[in-house]
Amino acid sequence: MPLFLWEGKDRTGGVKKGEYEAPTEAAVRVYLRGIRIAPTVVKPKPKSIFSNKLGGARQQKIKIKDVVIFTRQFSTMIDAGLPLVQGMEILAAQQVNKSFKRVLTDIKETVEGGSTLADSLKKHPKVFDELYVNLVAAGEVGGILDIILQRLAVHLEKIAALKRKVKSAMVYPSIVMTVAVAVVAVLLIFVIPIFAKMFSEFGKELPAFTQMVIDLSNWLTRALIPILFFLGLFSFLFAKFYKTPKGRLLVDSFILKSPIIGDVVRKVAIARFTRTLGTMISSGVPILDGLEIVGRTAGNKVVQNAIDVTRKSISEGKSFAEPLTTTGVFPPMVVQMIAVGESTGALDSMLSKIADFYDEEVDAAVEALTSMIEPLLILFLGGTVGSLIIAMYLPIFTMANVIE
Repeated sequence: MPLFLWEGKDRTGGVKKGEYEAPTEAAVRVYLRGIRIAPTVVKPKPKSIFSNKLGGARQQKIKIKDVVIFTRQFSTMIDAGLPLVQGMEILAAQQVNKSFKRVLTDIKETVEGGSTLADSLKKHPKVFDELYVNLVAAGEVGGILDIILQRLAVHLEKIAALKRKVKSAMVYPSIVMTVAVAVVAVLLIFVIPIFAKMFSEFGKELPAFTQMVIDLSNWLTRALIPILFFLGLFSFLFAKFYKTPKGRLLVDSFILKSPIIGDVVRKVAIARFTRTLGTMISSGVPILDGLEIVGRTAGNKVVQNAIDVTRKSISEGKSFAEPLTTTGVFPPMVVQMIAVGESTGALDSMLSKIADFYDEEVDAAVEALTSMIEPLLILFLGGTVGSLIIAMYLPIFTMANVIE
């Protein structure tokens, strides 16, 4: 969306300036009137001479690490008695990430205009999710914003660590598999035809294994473009299908039931669910609101449906643990620990303990998955390349025997 520069007067007659991202100039004026600023000038921001060919300045990605550092520093400033606006101004000024700096500046200006911090954060959902906004709102109402921000920083760090574990487990197999496919493709498309041409000059019948490899090379050379086209088409259709509710439910259900990956995905989902809900409950967010937010950020449609069913049952007067048992998604141990936490009034701490336990379980599962996949991939790569080399050298061995 385009960026607009604006200037206006607040309720006291003071002049305020800033910039705002919106689809049209009218949308900027509506936004300014909403924060009680009478706009005097609204104009598109001039494009930088360093803008890229697409017409906009290059956007820096805002990483979760940036948000964690900001949250910790902001919490320290509020705990020290620094006003919100002044703290935001300091943090925006020292921010290296240009995109994040613009976000923080906009939040500061919105707070200056009379909005709450939670409402200001809500304008940037790609940076501050529902969990973040709702916890900040609870902190503002309860007067414990600094404590809430500290909890948020810890929560974000642990969720980020969980994501890193899963990603690191998939990086090595992905690299080895990509290299294996690339090596085999290069051999079949470029190297094997050279040997095939040389063998055709012999005028002798080739060994069956060699002939099979040459036939495969000829077929792949002819069908390479159609294969790439169909792979691209399949990826496009699969992405479209996965975006539909039925498609996502079907795929996520298949992933959870898969023998190896499903166990890891389930443990990651449980760790994320218990950690997020525990943080929200300990921060004063009602359990029904917490479950609604956690359900939307579950990352798996089957888990989301189970959480929605649980939320509906609780709203009808049932206990928390009872509907969790009927969903079949959560292991008995998790349900029993939640039941104990609910009965003792320590649900938030019990959820945190479950999350810590499943963090360790994810570590063990990821390590086991990596140790199992690694030798299989090496065996696949070595076996495939070795087979192709043997196939090409079989005729040469045959010729050597004839000569002898």
